[in-house]
Amino acid sequence: MAGEDDGATGRRLSKRQRRRRRKAVPVSLPAAGDPALHDLPPALSAKLTEAERALRGRCEAEAEKSAARPAAKGRRRRRGRGRSGTTPATSPGVHSPVAVAAPPRPSPTRRAMRPDGEAGRMPAYAALDLGTNNCRLLIAVPTRPGQFRVIDAFSRIVRLGEGLGRTGSLAATAMDRAVAALEVCSQKLSAREISGARLIATEACRSAANGAEFIERVQRDTGLSLEIVTRETEARLAVSGCGSLVDRSAKGAVLFDIGGGSTEIALLDLRRGASRRLSNHIVAWTSLPVGVVTLAERHGGRDVPPEVFERMIREVEAMIARFPGAGKLADLVGRDGFHLLGTSGTVTTLAGVQLELERYDRRQVDGLWLAAPDIDRLVGKIAGWSFEERVANPCIGSERADLVLAGCAILEAIRRVWPAKTLRVADRGLREGLLTEMMVADGVWRRPVPPSARQTV
Repeated sequence: MAGEDDGATGRRLSKRQRRRRRKAVPVSLPAAGDPALHDLPPALSAKLTEAERALRGRCEAEAEKSAARPAAKGRRRRRGRGRSGTTPATSPGVHSPVAVAAPPRPSPTRRAMRPDGEAGRMPAYAALDLGTNNCRLLIAVPTRPGQFRVIDAFSRIVRLGEGLGRTGSLAATAMDRAVAALEVCSQKLSAREISGARLIATEACRSAANGAEFIERVQRDTGLSLEIVTRETEARLAVSGCGSLVDRSAKGAVLFDIGGGSTEIALLDLRRGASRRLSNHIVAWTSLPVGVVTLAERHGGRDVPPEVFERMIREVEAMIARFPGAGKLADLVGRDGFHLLGTSGTVTTLAGVQLELERYDRRQVDGLWLAAPDIDRLVGKIAGWSFEERVANPCIGSERADLVLAGCAILEAIRRVWPAKTLRVADRGLREGLLTEMMVADGVWRRPVPPSARQTV
């Protein structure tokens, strides 16, 4: 019977290769016409479709390679037996960066450290943050003490909290979008040796009436077990994730994380000197039940006249006024030795606009200092743009055009309560906090670091 060719090179495949090709199971991804993407802006939906098409292409290429490689090994083993009468031992398998077959699901909970399988190989850790607006995953290996190198990452805007403020429940289409993104994360986790993983969900799942049901669905559909964390844990993780950007000469700082459904604020008293674990310096914290998605849904995000923008600021100010610890750093606020530290899409967007980036670049944004007059100018500039002008800006785009002014309003409320001469921008947050805490708990930085692992994040 005529053999089957590989379709790309025209090369004829052996019976073994054809059997392996038929057994390969492709990565499960949302289809290009998935109704879960219909609620996204057209430009974003097109981008996601193209990205998923590219990922499928890579997976198919990996399937071809995996079908060819074992067949070649089999031929070598047969020749070896013919010469020596013994079968050589096989070498340990190398984990591919893309899963091409249906592997076992990753452990849904924090896993204990496993001994390294190879000399000098560092353990990999994974952190997943499912928020009201985004689904983000980081996989990293430790490098120098207190630092790590990212080896894989994933981020998608899913708007899980869309409509939550009106209905009190997660919408079906929003849950579908989130599950599609989490399935991609599951495949990435399954493709690697993971020594420790922590997968968390925040405000949307915390406050939704059907949040627990959604977590059960995620477990059932993707194999991932998400942990709904408390607001206090979320604030602590934000400090752990970007605390390294606090000015070491500062006497005090206010760190904030403007999310999709909540805003975490932590006051840090550093007058006795900053220690390595900055969470020990938190003297007060709060979690405001407002984020860019919820505020934009209440007041509008597409067309925001000045009076509506001011109303948004005052609403958030009133929430902060109910925070009993707001005055803990009153003697430092506004003076030298005090600054703000912000981690969110709002502050990174301002930084990108300030730098006039043609394309967002994390390396230029993370750690950037913004002076108070610059922030005033940037907020005024963006507030004066039409919706179409916001979409046209490469650091905002269609994904954030209807949310960025709500974020600016929250930022302005924070600045009115805690005025500061400078703001430091952090393109990092909960995932980095999760990774740092897992690595510290496992004591990985007490071990020698291989010379090859020097690049840090």
